Order: sequence, then structure tokens, then C-alpha cells
Amino acid sequence: MKQTNEHTHRPVRLAFIILSLAFLLLLIADLLLGSVIVPLKQIFLAFFPSAETQDTFRTIVLDFRLPKAITAILTGAALSVSGLQMQTVFRNPLAGPFVLGISAGASLGVALFVLGFSSVVTFGVVTATGAWPLAMVAWLGAFLVMLLVLYVSTRVNDIMTILILGILFTSAVTAVVSILQYFSNESMLKAFIIWTMGSLGSVTNEQLSVMAPAIFLGIALAFLKIKDLNAFLLGENYARSLGVRIVRSRIFIFLSTSLLAGTITAFCGPIGFIGIAVPHICRVVFKTSNHLVLVPAVILTGGIVMLFSDIVSQLPGMQTTLPINSVTAIIGIPVIMWMIIKNKKFASVS
Repeated sequence: MKQTNEHTHRPVRLAFIILSLAFLLLLIADLLLGSVIVPLKQIFLAFFPSAETQDTFRTIVLDFRLPKAITAILTGAALSVSGLQMQTVFRNPLAGPFVLGISAGASLGVALFVLGFSSVVTFGVVTATGAWPLAMVAWLGAFLVMLLVLYVSTRVNDIMTILILGILFTSAVTAVVSILQYFSNESMLKAFIIWTMGSLGSVTNEQLSVMAPAIFLGIALAFLKIKDLNAFLLGENYARSLGVRIVRSRIFIFLSTSLLAGTITAFCGPIGFIGIAVPHICRVVFKTSNHLVLVPAVILTGGIVMLFSDIVSQLPGMQTTLPINSVTAIIGIPVIMWMIIKNKKFASVS
């Protein structure tokens, strides 16, 4: 029996080792590449200064690229974990972190701030207030939608009905945002459109000090609910027979997802694809539906995908930068299409 377990765990450990190496290589590459190519030696000297350290390279690495790389890792981990939880709870392969309208709620908060007051304030006033007000209104919008979904979840036992309501919430919020865009002035509309494209480079060290603990808390909640998530794979009736408190567990999972997706949307804008595709990639790679393996797997894989996306968006050696949301979509759509074609069981979460 011991040999059987060893044989079973060996491919999992090997997969984690390979992914860890890929993660480290992409992290180093993300620090190296950009509009200015930083020599590998200067990367290490930036962390361990000596007489050979060049201040310009050290500033680029520590003040710009390292915070952006950390943001990419946190973004990939947060969206992947939230997507995994939603796919499991709803037993739907297309469920993602935005399925409950959390991202749409955050977008509505930003739209009201940037577009709703465009008739009385100018773009310069919004810019002068900095990123924190945008983050706060995004959190508020996400939190209000979360409360609405939590209220519905206590009144409705059918999880698919909640999923449909989440889609309706998203559609309603999107309609309001579209109306605000229609009546806004040109400068405000441009500012909002840029925010919707997503960005990893606009997150400062001060914002990271708030963003990181919020994401760690959301991931910690996911780890606490691993047993419940495994039970949900076979349906709520089975989970209830195992002693899982359905409503309470659902609230914790929704809270974790809202915290993860809402935080990322607030600081980085709405970033698509990651939450849907990464959990499926991990199921194929690790060949398991056990969340004790999948949760750390999606954290690592999500970080890898976002680091790669960040490298591509930088267009190394050029002065221009692509919107990160566009890059994740371009990379993600072919991956999802390939997985659908190659894996007949793609549609089965369990």
C-alpha cells in the first residue's frame, strides 16, 4: 500500500518541481526583459549591492519590475483560486471569478467615480486624487454585489439559480456602465477604457501592502474549505450527507472569491481568461480533482501564466506596452480551444 501511494504521489511531485522551475525562470525573465534589457548580473546585484552595482538598473529592478512581477504573481494566484472555487461550487466548467457579478460590481464603482461625475469634475481632478479612490469605489461596488448574492444564496437552495442570477446581475451592471459611458465626456471615457484594459505596472508598493494581505486572506479561506470543495464535486446532497453546512460553506467560498476577484479588479482592472483556463490546465496536468492538490497547483500555474503574459505585454526591447487583458485573452483563447478539442472530459469538472 505504501508503494502504491508513493507511485501515485511521484507524478504530482514531479509536476510541482517542473512548474516551480518554470516559475523561477519566468520570474527572472520578467525582471530581465522590458523596454530596457537588464543584464542578469545586475539583477542579482540589485538585491545584493556592491561596487559593481549600477544605480539605474537597481532602480529599474527594485522600483518598477519587482513590484510588477509580484503583482502578476498575486493576480494569477487570486484569479485562478477564485475560478477553481466557482467551477467546483457551480459544477460548471465555464464558471469563473466574474460569474457572480463581482467584477461587474467593481467596474460599476469605478464607472460611477470616473464617469458619473464627469459633468462636474475634470480628468485632471480624478488623476490628482491618485489610484486609492478608484480602488476604494471598486471594492465598494464588489462588496455590494457580494452582499446581494449572499442574501440570495440564503433564500435560494438551487445553486444553478444563483449562477443564473449572477449572470443577470452582471448584465444589469454592464448596462448601467454602458449608459454612463454614453453620457460621459471624452477625457473621462478614455480614463475608464484604459482602466478596463487592465494593468500590472500601475500598482505601487503602498498599494501592494494592502493588496497582498487581502489576497492571502482570500487564499487562506480557500485552503480552509478544501474538504468542502471536494464534497461539492459530487453535488450538494452528497456534501450534506458528509456533514457539510451548505449555506455556511457557500458563504465562505463566495467571500473568498469576492475578496480575491474584487481586490484584483480594484487595483489591476478586470483581467479575463485566467480564472477559467488555469483550473482546467491543472486538472489535465495533475490528473486529479482533489483540491488538496489543485489549490496549490492553480496558485503556482496562475503565477506562471501571468508572468508569461506580463513578459509578452512588455514587448521586450520596445518602448510600448500592450494591455495585459488583451494579452491574456490572446494567449487564453487558443489554449481553451485546444483543450476542448484534445480533452473530451474538459466539460466535466469532476
